[in-house]
Amino acid sequence: MSRAFVFPGQGAQTIGMGKALAEAYPAAKAVFDEVDDALGEKLSTLIWEGEQDALTLTQNAQPALMATSLAAFRALEAEGVGIDAASYVAGHSLGEYSALAAAGAFSVSDAARLLRTRGLAMQQAVPVGEGAMAALLGLDFETAQSVAEEAAEGDVCQAANDNDPSQVVVSGHRAAVERAVEIAKGHGAKRAMLLPVSAPFHCALMEPAARVMAEALDDVDLNRPAVPLVSNVRASAISDPTSIRSLLVEQVTGAVRWRESVLYMAANGVSEVWEIGAGKALCGMIRRIDKSLTCQAVGTPETVASAVASLQG
Repeated sequence: MSRAFVFPGQGAQTIGMGKALAEAYPAAKAVFDEVDDALGEKLSTLIWEGEQDALTLTQNAQPALMATSLAAFRALEAEGVGIDAASYVAGHSLGEYSALAAAGAFSVSDAARLLRTRGLAMQQAVPVGEGAMAALLGLDFETAQSVAEEAAEGDVCQAANDNDPSQVVVSGHRAAVERAVEIAKGHGAKRAMLLPVSAPFHCALMEPAARVMAEALDDVDLNRPAVPLVSNVRASAISDPTSIRSLLVEQVTGAVRWRESVLYMAANGVSEVWEIGAGKALCGMIRRIDKSLTCQAVGTPETVASAVASLQG
């Protein structure tokens, strides 16, 4: 049986995430300490005791979610389950950085600094209020793409996240995204609504952030990952560090091809997926993409124990 480790993206953040792991596993606590040191601030205090609004700020949510994912992964390692238990790693948007850190492509410290830079750059790429994102439920990707094209009218409006067969997110100028919401309803969408996000991610408006990330990634040592990464941009496996670097830049403006990524892993023998970190949003998507895949969330001492037990059973 082939297994994939996947890592969640923005939206999964909650106050208190990872605290029980840090209390139960010294190796998990060490991840939060390393992230705090890398950023020169106590991000762990915000994660465990702060306000949800502050944690949700993009520049905080991105390194915080990576820290929680890596803490869960270190807990698994402490129980004897390493990266070699997986055939592939993948992550949803920022989750690619978590996946690459887990697979040894770069250090937790570098991942934390890159994600702080990425969060700030994405936030600053578009003035607040000018961009928006909306979820279109009940439309397939091709229909959502045509809705986005029709709504653009000279503005930017793109299909940004192909999450699962019934959920596509569009991103771009606010007026165009608002038009897409109305057009989608006429194309048979079950629901279409604006999302509570602070910037229009994964569209051409993020080009300034992509330039920032190209510079930041040039300054980081990037090793070959221990297992292949299924890339958001390509929806196929890559291991070459040069390709990974360029695709992480492309990912800032490119669509997250999550549905296709999951189908790629299934077609290449994966039958079991572990979602490592906060929440279980990816497991929900995975079940809607391919019902033959089993998925379990691994983000607490209890779920670490049950995941480890499932291997021994």
